[in-house]
Amino acid sequence: MHPLKTFLWFDDQAEEAVTHYTGIFKNAKVYEVARYGESGPGLAGTVMTIEFEINGQRFVALNGGPVFSFNPSISFVVDCDTQEEIDYYWEKLGEGGEYSQCGWLMDKFGLSWQVVPVALYELTGGPDPEAAQRATEAMLKMSKLEIAGLRAAYEQG
Repeated sequence: MHPLKTFLWFDDQAEEAVTHYTGIFKNAKVYEVARYGESGPGLAGTVMTIEFEINGQRFVALNGGPVFSFNPSISFVVDCDTQEEIDYYWEKLGEGGEYSQCGWLMDKFGLSWQVVPVALYELTGGPDPEAAQRATEAMLKMSKLEIAGLRAAYEQG
């Protein structure tokens, strides 16, 4: 059985988006680029699809025209071990896009991302329900997630 691939429909920015994403993630590569031929529907020679990989996850980016657009009901989660990683991905993925709350952002292509410290899972799901609630409340007040602030809220009791 073949692994699943995530298919991303762009208007005409597939190549720009793949270059952007593979430039941000260190463990990324491009596999195959297919171009439109004379019969279209895109302009002959322009990118139709690009297959690429980020951190072991395969994607296919399509230049399919303005028929569909992304929305925040689907997002990609970037789990980070350190605040430095959070800061890096928050800045790079959010550049030219929009920042939201609780570690969510929309990049300049309209894709939604969550930049999350792995510590969040233990702090909001920890064995002490009152401490977990404090960490959750702290998270809800943040745009970019800050590990120190989440930890301080958890340990406050």
